[in-house]
Amino acid sequence: MRRIIVCLKQAVDVSQLKADPATRQLLIAGAPRKMSDFDKNALEEAIRIKDKLGDAEVFTLTVTAEDAKAILREALAIGADKAYAVNDPSFKNVDTFGVAHILSEAIKKIGDFSLILCGEASLDDSSGLVGSRLGELLGLPQISSVRKLTVEGNSVAAERALEDAVETVKANMPALIMVTSEINQPRIPSLMMIMKASKKEIITWTAADLGIQKEKLDAKIEVIEVLAPKTERKKIRITGENAQEIAEKLAKALIQEGVVGRR
Repeated sequence: MRRIIVCLKQAVDVSQLKADPATRQLLIAGAPRKMSDFDKNALEEAIRIKDKLGDAEVFTLTVTAEDAKAILREALAIGADKAYAVNDPSFKNVDTFGVAHILSEAIKKIGDFSLILCGEASLDDSSGLVGSRLGELLGLPQISSVRKLTVEGNSVAAERALEDAVETVKANMPALIMVTSEINQPRIPSLMMIMKASKKEIITWTAADLGIQKEKLDAKIEVIEVLAPKTERKKIRITGENAQEIAEKLAKALIQEGVVGRR
């Protein structure tokens, strides 16, 4: 049976992220978490491949320093067969190098696989580095920016969207694929799927379970500062006797500011 491993990240929900108005520092500590959007596309694609092949299973894998059971249960409800979490407080400040190393050790412990699917980037930091580093550590052929994927025997064919072109790339399995949001529309699990997910297995490991050495997790990337963008309003109020006069004044102001062009 073919095995597909999907790497998931419990990311900050940036749509609900707030910032301190005085310092512009992001208030991450209390921000809600969710499954990273691109990872959800990767999971959906894995399940579609599984359904098409008929002899495949989907495992999800996440690295976290906090409770991630909510996204793991969601992944199982969507259609994953088994979920793995490498959960350890020491992972709190691990950078992309460290995350890739932890994932690689966990995948080695899981065993044989045909495909690894990752999101192109995470929802919150959008570095897009973990997938490629994981592929390098495991010595796998890797294809990024994938918007269409087909399994053909023991190989995969992937359509990649580049800045000025679209190309099709083939690779032998096992391989690592990084997908974009264009590849599919993730499904919403039904109540029955959610109920079935409660009976599926979640396996939790720590750093000690994988024999991970602390020095392998030392950050190689230093984040100097992350601030919300500075916005300043001109506080111009447009008034008039009626809606038409206000609209004409608004149009004139927008043209003068260069926001819109005159035709």
